[in-house]
Amino acid sequence: MAPLVINAIKFHDGEATNLEIAKHIWQNHEHDLRASGDLFFTWQYDLRWTITSLRKAGILENKRRKERRTIIGFSQK
Repeated sequence: MAPLVINAIKFHDGEATNLEIAKHIWQNHEHDLRASGDLFFTWQYDLRWTITSLRKAGILENKRRKERRTIIGFSQK
């Protein structure tokens, strides 16, 4: 799930809310999620857990407003 989160944030120019991340993942991976068995029923919980884990690992940080996430060191070029 971490690569999907990172890609979603990058798609939003390096800064996205949890909702924007979830929408991006659904719009681009709906078929995969539907075919994933139990993950289909837990993917939004797993998404939030992944975001928290990436923050604790120092990969993501809260930006400006608490609900926005950004990739530490990401620069859109």
